[in-house]
Amino acid sequence: MTTTVPSPGSDAAQVGPPVPFDPELAAALDVIRDRMPATITADMVPMFRAAQAEAGDLSDEQLSLNGKFDVSERSVPGPAGAPDISLLICRPVSASTAVPAVYFIHGGGMVIGTNRGQGITNVLDCAAQLGVAVVSVQYRLAPEHPHPAPVEDCYAGLVWTVEHADELGIDPSRIVVSGASAGGGLAAATALLARDRSGPELIGQLLLCPMLDDRNNSYSARQMTGLGIWDRGFNQVGWTALLGEAQGGPDVSPYAAPARATDLSGLPPTFIDVGSAETFRDEAVDYAARIWRAGGSAELHVWPGGFHGFVLLASQAAISQAAQAAVLSWLSRVMS
Repeated sequence: MTTTVPSPGSDAAQVGPPVPFDPELAAALDVIRDRMPATITADMVPMFRAAQAEAGDLSDEQLSLNGKFDVSERSVPGPAGAPDISLLICRPVSASTAVPAVYFIHGGGMVIGTNRGQGITNVLDCAAQLGVAVVSVQYRLAPEHPHPAPVEDCYAGLVWTVEHADELGIDPSRIVVSGASAGGGLAAATALLARDRSGPELIGQLLLCPMLDDRNNSYSARQMTGLGIWDRGFNQVGWTALLGEAQGGPDVSPYAAPARATDLSGLPPTFIDVGSAETFRDEAVDYAARIWRAGGSAELHVWPGGFHGFVLLASQAAISQAAQAAVLSWLSRVMS
């Protein structure tokens, strides 16, 4: 039986039973959990990085999607006083004029991941159908490079992309910033920086199961502890790596944790999706609601029974196909 919640977001608030997983996703999750624990500790991060390195990144040939994209990689200036950053550039072979672009930021909980990882495949699939480019940024990872290094790398790459749009064959007036999980949080933060610094004018932000709130105490975070993928313990490792002792405290920047922003006005049209059975459900819903309250445009999808990252990890499930179709539909509308 569910108990009354006296204070949403309070650690003292009791929660009811977990949300059930979609049946198809539950079957996929059983397989995934044989290879991946629900939660980790900080000392397990090197193991995850080593496993990722052993699996390898996607090759240029794989990223080309059977010749649909010209694939190149550029080393470009990073933030002032910081190292250069790498941008992976995938442009449609068939394009004869400047095309819109998705500026993509990979996931990995702030601690793992590359700009050539599996997370880019769904974005490339959409881009191929729409005839648009994808630019994927490699940002520095925590804990070796805490905030603001990751978001400043993402912003520097976006600025460079816009400034060099002509040579890339990209239309600088039609760029969507996108990311999944930690990349979704960094995409939201990059959009905030672009607004506050009078930087590139984005036509949209595409936030997929975004990691937005360092406080890690939402109802859904506590409700789904130990279940699915990327639970509250996992989340604590990622946010602590990024923020150290500041995590969860009063002085966290909205450019680190976008849920901390007090003003969500003036942002580009937004797409947010999230599973109902995952840690990030309530912070994603709240972010969309606060964009609406600020007079902005947001499309929100909460996929019933979805675990974190289900579209990528169980792509053949019916609900994953529906979620991918919704992304494609939104991108088509904002880029037309």
